[in-house]
Amino acid sequence: MVAADRGVATVSSTELAEAAGVNAATLRRDLSHLGTFGTPGTGYEVSRLLACVDEALAVGRDWPIVIAGAGNLGRALACSRGFTTGGFRVAALLDVDPAQVGSVVNGTPVAHLDDLPAVVSRESVALGVVATPASAANDVVGRLARCGVRAILNFAPTVVAVPGDVLVHQVDLAAELQVLSFHLARHAPDGPGPGDPG
Repeated sequence: MVAADRGVATVSSTELAEAAGVNAATLRRDLSHLGTFGTPGTGYEVSRLLACVDEALAVGRDWPIVIAGAGNLGRALACSRGFTTGGFRVAALLDVDPAQVGSVVNGTPVAHLDDLPAVVSRESVALGVVATPASAANDVVGRLARCGVRAILNFAPTVVAVPGDVLVHQVDLAAELQVLSFHLARHAPDGPGPGDPG
């Protein structure tokens, strides 16, 4: 939180709402689910607010992640700051390609996918990330589920089948780009945009 970085002791719901791009009433309602710690007319004590949000997001916990697929996307994710902060850590990278197995990515050796059960058990893996081609995604998700991984982030461009007790979040990069291009086209001034014939 920027307020904490600036040494600010309290912050108002209006300031928080502006920073988040929502209205203040919505922000106050959402924060009320974390508990009662704001003071009318004064705002929120920054250190206490951060502690409550961190607790709600389980930031203080260790969240070991296994990434299946050590190609370009898997390697990029393993090196991403988002996968090494907030308690998240890449515990293992797995692949079936002999050219990938045995290589090291950001300090993590790439193991064979067949080692998945041992890795999940040894590292107490909580989260799986699928960065494989679409053709391999269902097999990998099935293996993760059988090993006890109950939360999976799927980057493979396909819908995967999972047991009811496994949470899968699909990340469709093409769909995200389509959303962005839609908003860009809606808000573009008249005339051709970049790449338009004109």
